[in-house]
Formats: sequence, C-alpha cells, structure tokens
Amino acid sequence: MDKLVQNEMLKLLARKRLVIIGIIIGVLVLLFTYAQYKQSESQREKLGTKDWRTALQQQIVDTQNRLSSSRLSDDWRKQLQISLKQEQYYLDHDINPTEPGAVSFTRMFIENASDLFIPLLVMIIASDMVSSEHSLGSIKLLLTRPVKRWRILMSKYITLLLSASVIVAMAALLAYVLSGIVFSYAGWNAPVITGFSVKAGNLDTSHVRLISQWKFLLMDMGLVWFVAVVVGTLSFMLSVLIRSTAAGMGVMLAALISGAILSNMVSSWQSAKYLFMVNMKLTNYLNGVSPPINGMTLMSSMAVLLIWWAIALIVSFTVFTRKDVY
Repeated sequence: MDKLVQNEMLKLLARKRLVIIGIIIGVLVLLFTYAQYKQSESQREKLGTKDWRTALQQQIVDTQNRLSSSRLSDDWRKQLQISLKQEQYYLDHDINPTEPGAVSFTRMFIENASDLFIPLLVMIIASDMVSSEHSLGSIKLLLTRPVKRWRILMSKYITLLLSASVIVAMAALLAYVLSGIVFSYAGWNAPVITGFSVKAGNLDTSHVRLISQWKFLLMDMGLVWFVAVVVGTLSFMLSVLIRSTAAGMGVMLAALISGAILSNMVSSWQSAKYLFMVNMKLTNYLNGVSPPINGMTLMSSMAVLLIWWAIALIVSFTVFTRKDVY
C-alpha cells in the first residue's frame, strides 16, 4: 500500500496541482491582506482613533440603523439582531473581537474560505483522480497489475486525504506568513470568545467561555479539514462514476455554488438541512452565527456530513471494484 500511495503522490506532484493551488492561495491572501489593511486605515481615518472600543461602538450604531429599515427581510433582521447582541457582549466584557495580528487574519481567512474556496481547491484534486485514468488511457494498465482493485482505489483516496491536509495547512501557513508582514505575527494568546448558540432565534450566552486564539484557530482548521474531506470524497465518487473530469467538476461546482445560495434562502425549508451543502459552514457554530435553519447544531451538521461521506465512500468502492473497463 505504501508504494501505491507513493506512486499516486508522484502522479499528483508531476501534474503540479499543489503548486498551482499554493500560488492561487498566495495571491488571494495578498489581495485580502491589502483589502483588510485599507479597511482598517479607512476606519481609523473615519473615527479619528485607533481605539477598538470606539470602532465597535460605531459598528453597533451602524447595525442599529440597519435594523430600523423597513425593507429588511425577517431572516436578515434576525441575523442582524443576533450580531448586535454579540457585538454588545464583546463591548460589555471589554474583549476586542478583531485583535490585530496575523493569527487573527488567518482565523478569519480560514473561516471565510471554509464553505467554498478550500472545498473547491480540494475538488480540483479529487475530481480527476480516477476519471483521468480513463482520459489518459491508463486505466487498463492500472487494473492489470496483480493488486486488488480496492487497494488501488484506497491508495488514491489516501492521497486525497493527504492532499486535503496539505491544502488546509498551506492556506493557514500562507495566510499567517504573508499577512504578518503587514499586521505583525502577534496574537497567539489573544482571548477569543466561543460558546455562543442560537436557540429559537435568541442568542444564548450561558455556555460562553474564553479560549486562546491559537486553540480557536486549531478548532477552525479541524472543522474546515472535515468539510474539505467530505467534499473531496463526494468529488472522488463522481470521478469514479463519471469518466469525464469536466462533467464531474461541473456537477460538484454547481452543488457548492447552490449551497452558498441556499444557505441564505432555506430558513422555512426544514428538509433542506439534510443537504450536505447547507451544512458546510461549520465554523459559524463556533462564532454563534445563526444557522440556516432553526434547530441545526454543530453535531447535527457534522452527522449529516458524515452520512454523505460514508455513502460516497461506499458507492465509490462498490462501483470501482465491480464495473467493467473497456
């Protein structure tokens, strides 16, 4: 098995996919770093101070002004009310929610990339792991080896898991290193609040606690890795079922984009909580953001994703070990 995995990794490195992904992440991190810097400077000029309390108070006032609008939908109004309570909680407890530094930037970058950007990068790797063997004509040669089919597919899947781990780690490392040039590399032990939960549209702070930012970042990365693995496994299944890499990527891309849209529109569609793409923003549960559908929790979303992962894996191995190759 080790040699099979090594062979698959060599194939992946030869295609330079990880190098290209690293370049894409690096460019986006630089763009976001510049945007964050300009936003901070603009805010300081507007308020005439660097005091985060003044900035947060202004943010609370802006949120209150938005809530006074009669054009807001009920779902968006509820989300703003929850955000307002969180902002007020930070101010009352003298905690800066945007502690400056590369660690804070990395955490925000990982959270914002958790449900679309990073899964898309993993999808790029997973979508052609099997289908490319058909397009290159190497599938027959691969299956004529004196190795059981499930071992061949398992080696590809292990390579996918390693790739997902590398992509998440690469995103965090590049975000930290590049943003630190502007924001400094401090902030590892800055206090971060977690434990917010939304029940019946109200913000519950009974389980709120302070943890160090590095612990919070590790929690974020773990959840993002889990989502990336689920999306990668689903893309892996499509690679087994569909011989065309472009078609498999198209199906998965449509699912991910539709999930990003549905998450803002399915509050009254209860059965939508069983769709994998509605459950991908796991990091929101750590920040106390209202779930797309009332009643959704971190454990329920992880359970749904786990079921989708298991089904995709079973289908992949069943089809690959039984289908005829011609």
